[in-house]
Amino acid sequence: MKKIYTILFVLGILFYTVSCEDEKYISSQDAKLSFSADTVKFDTIFTTVGSTTEHVKIYNPYDQSVLVSNIRLAGGDDSYYRLNINGFPYNELYDVEIAPHDSIFIFVEVTIDPSGNNLPIIVQDSIEFYTNTNLQDIDLVAWGQDVELIENDVTTSTTWTNEKPYLIYSNIVVEKNAVLTIEPGANLYFHNNTGLYVRGKLDAQGTLEEPITMQGDRLEEVYQDIPDQWNGVLLFPGSHDNMFDFVKIKNANIGLQVGTIDNEGYASAVIANSKIHTHAYAGIYSVKSKIRAYNCLIANCGYYATAIRIGGEYEFYHTTMANYWDGYSSSIRTTPSLSISDNVIVTEPDGSKTTYKGDLSKAYFANSIITGGENIINNELELSSSGDQVFNYLFSNCLIQLADTFNVSYPAHYANIIKSIDPKFVNSTELNFELDTLSPAQNAGSTEIGELFPYDILGKNRMSDIAPDLGAYERIEPTTED
Repeated sequence: MKKIYTILFVLGILFYTVSCEDEKYISSQDAKLSFSADTVKFDTIFTTVGSTTEHVKIYNPYDQSVLVSNIRLAGGDDSYYRLNINGFPYNELYDVEIAPHDSIFIFVEVTIDPSGNNLPIIVQDSIEFYTNTNLQDIDLVAWGQDVELIENDVTTSTTWTNEKPYLIYSNIVVEKNAVLTIEPGANLYFHNNTGLYVRGKLDAQGTLEEPITMQGDRLEEVYQDIPDQWNGVLLFPGSHDNMFDFVKIKNANIGLQVGTIDNEGYASAVIANSKIHTHAYAGIYSVKSKIRAYNCLIANCGYYATAIRIGGEYEFYHTTMANYWDGYSSSIRTTPSLSISDNVIVTEPDGSKTTYKGDLSKAYFANSIITGGENIINNELELSSSGDQVFNYLFSNCLIQLADTFNVSYPAHYANIIKSIDPKFVNSTELNFELDTLSPAQNAGSTEIGELFPYDILGKNRMSDIAPDLGAYERIEPTTED
């Protein structure tokens, strides 16, 4: 008899335990999960290259635990997407418990196969959730794009077209005697820690309607204003007659480096109607080389908009150098927008120092703007001469952010300078460096210089009013008829 009571007691305990287990989870057929988003969207993803990771949060809004019997990708193993469900890298997971008023994360990645089609690809799927026989889902949407994957150096003269974007996945060298021609409308995307190194010649000529773009390969919105995503473009000494026309270079370490310290000779380039911005160190960094630039915007760089080292020969016309870097990083910029020096001191591995010097045969800036963030740098112009090299420079009809003590009374170096006045851009925060209606840069340019470059970076006729404006942008006030 005692044995029977013992069996009954054990059965009672088991029944109670199972009953409690059943009561642990909400059992209502109406129970539904809550989601932080009903759709997970990816910006343009390049074929064969994995995306950034997006995530979505799954909430249990109830006072009891919820047992999600199944979480899965609707597309299964054939899906382009991959899931990590609360720390488990599976595309399907069973019996996932979510505590009362708690949540779990699902991380999503996508890789898109090439299709051979130049048109954007739309890839869709969904994450399905089964809870107490209820089915809910979250949509997954990604836009893909076939690319020309570039991994080999350019050894013979080559043309890159605008048919597909180019994804540069390793450092690319344009070898000596080779010419890389880039057609209008071409888009070049550089993977992390890669760059374009030119020993031959680069001919990148876009148009106003079809500019050429060079930038990092992360196209998600969060990366749009992040510098240092790739290394930049480097023109080695001996690389001459390089052309950049209607080219946008963004998000690198140094946007465009012309010349190097440790190689003999110089490099040369013409830069026209181009935008070089959002770089970790400098927009243009030139070493003992030659640059002729006009209608250019160089903006928002960690150290310098433009740095000129060890002399060289330079002409900048109707250029806007506007370094408002301080909104892009927690570090405060302490270097000027434009820095010119005839020398560089390099610390060698053994601790010794080597000084490199060179003649600055010409540094001519006309009808230009050189400025930066408010009250960060008193002088957005720095001139450093060793005293024993040729150091020729002239600023004519320029608006320059300078301290009150900076002397611009030397006619050999300064003519018609507007000093320390806000140029009044339309919206520098949004990279709109067009002139506002009250800008002091309006009609302050030399007509003689304006006639050499009658159209601004947007194709506006700067000779259609009283006088040309300073900088890359011409403001034309609307008429009554407009």
